[in-house]
This record gives sequence, structure tokens and C-alpha cells, in this order.
Amino acid sequence: MAATTTERRSLIFFVLGVALLAFLLDRLGGWALPVVIAAVVLMVMGHEFGHFIVAKRSGMQVTDFFVGFGPVIWSTTRGETRYGVRALLLGGYVKVPGMSWDAKVEPALEKRTYRSSTYPRQVIFASAGSLMHVVMALILAWASLTLVGLPSASHVDVSAFTRWQGHSKNAAQLAGLKIGDEIVSVNGKAVTLNNIDETIRPNSGKRITMVVERGGHDLTLHVTPVNGQTLKVGGKVLTKGAKPTGYIGVGLEAGQVRSSWLGAVPASFAKIGATFAAAVHAIVHVFSPGEFASLFHQVASSRAAENRHAQLNRPVSIVGAVRLGVQGAQAGTGTLLEILMILNIFVGLLNMVPMLPLDGGFVAVATYERVRSHRGQRYHADVNRLAPVIYAFVSVLLVLFACTLYLDIAFPIANPFH
Repeated sequence: MAATTTERRSLIFFVLGVALLAFLLDRLGGWALPVVIAAVVLMVMGHEFGHFIVAKRSGMQVTDFFVGFGPVIWSTTRGETRYGVRALLLGGYVKVPGMSWDAKVEPALEKRTYRSSTYPRQVIFASAGSLMHVVMALILAWASLTLVGLPSASHVDVSAFTRWQGHSKNAAQLAGLKIGDEIVSVNGKAVTLNNIDETIRPNSGKRITMVVERGGHDLTLHVTPVNGQTLKVGGKVLTKGAKPTGYIGVGLEAGQVRSSWLGAVPASFAKIGATFAAAVHAIVHVFSPGEFASLFHQVASSRAAENRHAQLNRPVSIVGAVRLGVQGAQAGTGTLLEILMILNIFVGLLNMVPMLPLDGGFVAVATYERVRSHRGQRYHADVNRLAPVIYAFVSVLLVLFACTLYLDIAFPIANPFH
């Protein structure tokens, strides 16, 4: 009977999860949400896989490797490890016996516990999740550089057309330019975002030759810039100067330049280094008294919560992170990869804060025990004495989570990619 009750409870949780996912898909917009959720789940499981593989290689016993929390939906046992999926896909965990000195373990398995492992193995095991986040961030940075690229002022792309009042088409459209074209040269002169205006504007009323790249092929087009003194945009004359100024009616942006597979490797490390430095500053800011005061003020005041500057500078919950990921995916693949890279670095770094129950707390305890041990006599730290500090830290995390979750639901951050 107990088994039947557990199965029913698992099914209820699963159905509720599916219903919530369908609701979020409807509210947040189509395909991007499952892509982002899948990316976050893979990120979490990558973290746990780091712990798992190190434990296995170190000879530790791994009893459980699960996706999610709560009631078990599916599980199977391979060897000594039970693998499975739980109802709430909000993370995952790897269970290794002996994570505390007072945990009861069969004497025959004591040598394979975490607490009986050597100091280096304990540190590597506890740090493996965060190291996996660094690895995943490097892969994402490399993929971004090789598959999407970085904006370069030397590559000029047509991003939009300006609508001229009284004209069904502007000069660029009449000449056959299309959004996505890369302007290579004007009248035989290579152009960049910095010099293209000064190349076009002196040629009001004069036909100019423009070479554009489209679909990997160069096309030659002829465009006649129109005097801005005769054009109106939004009810206003485009230019009021005494001298005729030529316009063709395009919005321009820096084109993406892809790195080579090998060239992207050092660039990826440089990008991760810069992101890491920014994440350290952000985490220090998040746990500062001033940031908590700002969060409380935003929770108490809807006017403060809706302030765009305050929104862009406050931390976000998992709901806010997923929403930003969805908006980034809708803005483009490069933006999504950038957000996931930053998220990996931030989560990996946060996990190494030297406080239990975070991974960094286990590293700190293992290091303290190592320092106190001498002459083959291993020191056992009494973690229970840290309980007040741990409860205080967890309380801070819960307050931070509650405030950011409330703000992300009640006052979501405006789309920063528009």
C-alpha cells in the first residue's frame, strides 16, 4: 500500500510539473523555454557528473545519482549505484556515504567513504562540480566564438531600413539591398562602421557603386543617396544643414566575425577570465548589506521594483535566469550562449563560497582538518559546532531567494535585449 501511495504522489508531482511547463510555454513564448530549461538541467547534471566521476575514480562509493528532487518517478540500479529521475526537476544530486563524521556506515565500506579519503581526493571531489562549470563555460565560449563570432567594426551589416515619409521604398531598397547584407566597399573603398557615413553622405544625388556580400557571394549594386534636406522621418526633416547630405536609409551594425577552431581556444580562456573577475565582483555585491537593503526596498515599494536601473543591477532567481535565457534565445544564438556561459561561471563560483552546505564549505572543513592533523593523527572537525553559522548562512540564502523570486514574478526585469 505504501508503494502505491508513493507512486501516486510521484505521478501527481509529474503531472503538475508538465502543467506548469505548458503554462510557462504559453506565457514565455514557444520553443525557447524548453531549450533553456534543458540547458539548465544539463548544466546542473554536468555539475553532479563532476562529483560522480571523481568519486568513482577515487574509489569512493556512490549510492545515488539522481536528476531532480522529491518522489522517485523512475530508477534503476547498476552495480552499487542507483540512477533515476525524481518529480521536481530543480537540480540533482550525487550521494557518497560519510560526508559527515557522525554518519553511520557499514565497517566494511568505511574505507570507501568521503571522510576516509585523502585530503587531495576530498578537495578534488568537493570542487569537481564547480570545475565542471568552468569546463562547460569554456565549451560555450568556444562555441560562441567559432559558430557565432564577435561583433567587428570592420564588418558592416545592414540591420534595418528607415521608412521615409512619402516614399514606398528608400534608396537602399530601390537598389536591392536586403537586411543581412554585409557592405564590403563603396566606390571601391573598403568601409567600416567608423567611415561609411563619410563615404556616402558627400554623394547626395550621385550614383555610387556598392559591393555587398550576400550568402557567401559578392554582389555589385548601384545606389543613389537622397538629400536629407528633402526627407522626413517621423514628421521631422532628416537634416537641416545648409550643405546637401546623402542618405540611403539603412540601419547598420557591426557584423559577426568567427574565430578559427584553434584561435578560439586562447580567446575562450581570456573571455572566461574576464567573466570570472566580473562574477567575483557581482557575488561580493550580492551579499553586501547595501544590496539587501536595496532588495528589501524593491520588495516594499512597487515604484522602486519597476525602476529599470534597479532591475538591471539586482540579482535574479532561477525564474529570472530562465526568463533572461528565453529572451536571450529569442535575441539570437550568440546571446543565449553568452548567458549560459555567465550562468555557469556564476554558479560555479557561488558553490565555492567557503560555507556549508555549499561545496566550498566542504573544502574549507577538509582544509581545516588537514591543518589540525599531525604525526599521522587525523583530526576530525566537529561540524555540529558550526550549526549556528550554517543556519545563519542558509537563512541569508533563503531570504535572498525569496526576495528575488518575488521580484522576478511580480516585477519581472524588462527585456534587456530590445
